[in-house]
Amino acid sequence: MKNSITNTKIMKFSQKTILFALFSVLCILSLSAAERQTREEYVERYKAIAIAHMERYGIPASITMAQGILESDSGNSLLSKSSNNHFGIKCKKSWRGERVYHDDDAKGECFRAYPSVEASYEDHADFLDQSPRYDSLFVYAPDDYRSWARGLKAAGYATAPDYAVRLVKIIESMKLYLLDKENGGKIYAASKSAVANTEAWFESNTASPDEQINPNAFRVTVNAHKGYGVYRTNHTFYVVAKEGDSYKSIGKIFEISPRTLEKFNDVAKGTELHKGDIVYIERKKSHWLGNVMQHKAMRDETLYDLSQSYGIRHKSLARLNRLHTDSHIRKGEIIRLK
Repeated sequence: MKNSITNTKIMKFSQKTILFALFSVLCILSLSAAERQTREEYVERYKAIAIAHMERYGIPASITMAQGILESDSGNSLLSKSSNNHFGIKCKKSWRGERVYHDDDAKGECFRAYPSVEASYEDHADFLDQSPRYDSLFVYAPDDYRSWARGLKAAGYATAPDYAVRLVKIIESMKLYLLDKENGGKIYAASKSAVANTEAWFESNTASPDEQINPNAFRVTVNAHKGYGVYRTNHTFYVVAKEGDSYKSIGKIFEISPRTLEKFNDVAKGTELHKGDIVYIERKKSHWLGNVMQHKAMRDETLYDLSQSYGIRHKSLARLNRLHTDSHIRKGEIIRLK
């Protein structure tokens, strides 16, 4: 009888313990959901630091904010909450500070831990400023966020193949590029107050899942020659035609015969150029060398447009897709790139 009474008490105690534990978990989850920080709140909290670092280091404030939003999920990620690490910076051999271990590209990777979020921001600026691998970024202007985004990806800051695209989409959807201007803090604040309905504005300015990214929207100037910016797509150099340009005039500047330029760009002899046309100054590749395997065609795109956008030879792209060079492609059609 005594054992029966004791077992009953233990069962009641266990039930109370389990109920209390469940209640505690629910409270924590509820509190966590209620305390989740929005992107807008995150920017308001840390934009002054980003602007100060732009003025001191030359890093675009928009880039700092976009990386903070992306890497820390606006300060809501487990890593950022446990370590104040808002930029996903790993320990590396030189790190002498506190550490935490977190699953990322591999299990249990070592990440830097900071006493405050402000310290994380400071280390992020130092990390970019002091690391030789990022030296090439500082040739870009502090308001050239697109070049910075693509440059960060090219330098190996993140492994995600669409890292640059994601940064740019955050910057443009939230108008963070306003922070890069003189008196950017005030300009950004004024723009926010002018938006009557933030949610409606955000919906209208966020890319849909089907929206395609033009590779040339993220051009990075790798050099300049006689007034022309020299860009690179698919490991191939090109320039953008100005008003009145021809293959002859561009060929003269870069010491390439007009007919060779026409061959590089897969056009017939005597083809005219228009302002904004891409002109490759070396032979394009036979396939896309990036991570993306295919392209979903948009309205009015042609196979030639894609061959120029991705730096792939027109005939090679046609062969990859078992098409003729003049084949019509429909909106939504999948075009292989490699």
